[in-house]
Amino acid sequence: MADRLTQLQDAVNSLADQFCNAIGVLQQCGPPASFSNIQTAINKDQPTNPTEEYAQLFAALIARTAKDIDVLIDSLPSEESTAALQAASLYKLEEENHEAATCLEDVVYRGDMLLEKIQSALADIAQSQLKTRSGTHSQSLPDA
Repeated sequence: MADRLTQLQDAVNSLADQFCNAIGVLQQCGPPASFSNIQTAINKDQPTNPTEEYAQLFAALIARTAKDIDVLIDSLPSEESTAALQAASLYKLEEENHEAATCLEDVVYRGDMLLEKIQSALADIAQSQLKTRSGTHSQSLPDA
């Protein structure tokens, strides 16, 4: 997993790619315009051309990437975050980690005790079944 700055740089590079691709596709698919006959009104009877669809697609991609960049920037540590604050935060996380480790050890111990009880009960059941089967075999044998 990349760190936040690398993720931010990748997102900015992706945004630049999207801008370049959007401009290239719009230039390629855009209808030629005549500057001598500038129309002031848009003819709404024209069928929807693919340029509008591309424009909407690239607008959505660019907006999503810009939003991702904003989220990454907000997740960066602030300037007010000093070494002392970071050390205190790490100390707190370390304490929580030790508490979780103690809890985990307790759960594992209780699980081991339960496993021993289950194994003992299974051994008793197996012994009982063996005794029952051996008793059944000795009763079914005819006396000679």
